[in-house]
Amino acid sequence: MIVIIDYGVGNLGSIRNMLNKIGVEGVISSETNIIDAASKLILPGVGAFGYGIKKLNDSGIIKTLEKKVLGEKTPILGICLGAQLFTRRSEEGRINGLGWFDAETVKFDFGNNPQNLKIPHMGWSDVTFNPSSRLFTDMYSEPRFYFVHAYHLKTIHKQEIVATSVYGHEFCSGMERDNIVGVQFHPEKSHKFGMRILKNFVELY
Repeated sequence: MIVIIDYGVGNLGSIRNMLNKIGVEGVISSETNIIDAASKLILPGVGAFGYGIKKLNDSGIIKTLEKKVLGEKTPILGICLGAQLFTRRSEEGRINGLGWFDAETVKFDFGNNPQNLKIPHMGWSDVTFNPSSRLFTDMYSEPRFYFVHAYHLKTIHKQEIVATSVYGHEFCSGMERDNIVGVQFHPEKSHKFGMRILKNFVELY
């Protein structure tokens, strides 16, 4: 059972609809017993880090998630803010993240911004991926994904970076360690490329 975690933040219906398109049923839930029965988990999210982690704390499901993800090694996919919540902290807000990645969430810094780039980064961008990552198995050529974010993942553990993109500068757009996977882009809004990501997550993890 694929459980899309409902903690009051995210495009839940869009993710479930995309799963349906690849022939997979996704269950939207915040119930600990349903989360506990999941074979795979998806943590969506849009908006501010501080608000997101507070909502997750208030939901009362973090202990269940830690049991599943850290204890039982249940695969989990974090999307956008969901992926950022896997990090230790963010430059946006004072509440610590889950700390599942030894990484942080940082704001785009373009210096004097000669290209006059706008924040948030919004729209389609190319993604360069590590071909050894199961998440990108049989990926279509010239993969492009839909982004909406002002902050991005930053880590010193280069071996955990499975995808990068460029907006003003190169940034990490995907991380993976064992059963924990996070992407900065929105697979549910990325047409065939996003469908492949979700299909790989469901079938290969």
